Amino acid sequence: MTRTSPAVTDNSLTTLHEINRTFGYVPNLFRTYAKHPPLLEANWNKVKQVLLKGRLERFTKEIIALLVSLDNGCAYCVAAHSAALRGMGMDDCQLGEIIKGKLEDHLSERDVALVNFARKANRLTHDISSDDFSKLISLGCDEAEIVEALGVMELFAGFNRFTRAMGIELDF
Repeated sequence: MTRTSPAVTDNSLTTLHEINRTFGYVPNLFRTYAKHPPLLEANWNKVKQVLLKGRLERFTKEIIALLVSLDNGCAYCVAAHSAALRGMGMDDCQLGEIIKGKLEDHLSERDVALVNFARKANRLTHDISSDDFSKLISLGCDEAEIVEALGVMELFAGFNRFTRAMGIELDF
């Protein structure tokens, strides 16, 4: 068994079927989590609650996932969220702008601030200050939205580390 050849256990088939219905296929990330069904179920439930539901636009959350993954050097998750954004209508030129940090043409000032805050929390956690929160509040963000943006960052920072440690192969 190689660490990049995901196997599927019988106990995780129901969850994998739900993932397939949601995305149209089962990404290797989830196939790998299926080797430990409780972790598969926990992470899938978190994806459903954090990425697929909530008050923030899915588009903004996909940008957070993409840029956090880029910051963490996770080629798998960068490819996954680039594909998701393409599926939402973004072309390669626009995607390149996002990757370079030019967010203003694609998001509101408020959402740009949320994305940048999530990235800062990922890279420079010790540098988060009350001024960072005050700026978000002044732009109309409430605490639930700030927590949601951080939840997206947290989810994908964990996925980034997991996919890199497991050597999960791209499947997009």
